[in-house]
Amino acid sequence: MFARLKRWAQLIRSDLLALWFCRSHPDMPLPAKIAAALVVAYAFSPIDLIPDFIPVLGQLDDLILVPLGIWLVLRLIPDHVIAASRQKAEVWIAERKRVARNYLAAALIVAVWIALTYWAWIAFAGLPADRAPGF
Repeated sequence: MFARLKRWAQLIRSDLLALWFCRSHPDMPLPAKIAAALVVAYAFSPIDLIPDFIPVLGQLDDLILVPLGIWLVLRLIPDHVIAASRQKAEVWIAERKRVARNYLAAALIVAVWIALTYWAWIAFAGLPADRAPGF
């Protein structure tokens, strides 16, 4: 069973990498590009919908939402784009290249999460926008 889970995790990793390569393919439809970027950003984001420190639920969101997002986005992408991107992903993994780190993108993701949290606080706390504390 452990080997099966390990294989599944490797498949998720290679599919995420394939989605990363799909987003730059010229035949990729715009809605699929946006969806692929969102799934990859969520998968690599340090911030989850359900924080990981909450027992069981914190890990379940990663085990359910990421594979579901990958599955849905793969349905939007033409077969030849998926095939080419999976091939690039296999080569990338075989060469053991490290995942590129983009600190600007990470900062942007964190800023978006902070803005969404602030908006939700204002919207659901019942405070009028003019009385809400500012930063």
